[in-house]
Amino acid sequence: MHGGGQTRHAWRATAKRLANRGFTAIAVDQRGHGSSAWIDSGAYALEDYGRDAASLGRQIEQLFGTRPAAIGASLGGLASLYALGQDVCFSALVLVDIAPRVEPKGVAQVRDFMRARATEGFVSIDEAAEMVAAYLPHRTKPRSTDGLRRNLNQRSDGRWYWHWDPRFWDGHRSVNAAGDALHDHLEKIARGLTVPTLLVRGGSSDIVSVESAESFRKLAPQAQIIDVSGAGHMVAGDRNDAFADAILGFLEHRVGGGEAIL
Repeated sequence: MHGGGQTRHAWRATAKRLANRGFTAIAVDQRGHGSSAWIDSGAYALEDYGRDAASLGRQIEQLFGTRPAAIGASLGGLASLYALGQDVCFSALVLVDIAPRVEPKGVAQVRDFMRARATEGFVSIDEAAEMVAAYLPHRTKPRSTDGLRRNLNQRSDGRWYWHWDPRFWDGHRSVNAAGDALHDHLEKIARGLTVPTLLVRGGSSDIVSVESAESFRKLAPQAQIIDVSGAGHMVAGDRNDAFADAILGFLEHRVGGGEAIL
């Protein structure tokens, strides 16, 4: 399950690696993102994403006869963790650079980037590409904008807009509406985790610091934590090979095969 502002396409390379090792990889667009509908009521609280994740886990279990492992980046990780607080709907949990307690400054930077042109849009895809390049200076700028095109929609005014619903951040029931109470609830869920759990942290992440990871270790001492050096918050995009190696090792040795939700 992808992070906020991303789509199922963020998992393309990872899904291929998983499939090549015998897993069934299922990538979805979360509510208000990608090809999924925008919610009329503006319900984008983490509770809503958590319920979606739990429902998805149960549906996949019905289809395949086994509970899936959940691999969630940022928003997707928190949604999967929240789901496990309602029901043991997953056989394992992989949190990708996310934890119940994260660094506020890093979260603010992500929020500011996403909100900066959410309603104004862009004159062209190239203009959006320049903004992304400035936000991710450590990445080599792609020679083609085809990948970025999947994250934008062109409206009747000719301008290009991010695919996600701006109410995700600014609506009456936004993703961070619950405030500190949400962090407390996620910590409670983490303390009660019973499924194999892995936290994959970007070694240069400004969201999950070393302190954030250690805090999670205290909540879930049975969890495994792996740092991917040279990667920031978007671990899979920054160093996909190292990321895929980490989750494959975990799934094959700790879980033993099955289906993976991305």
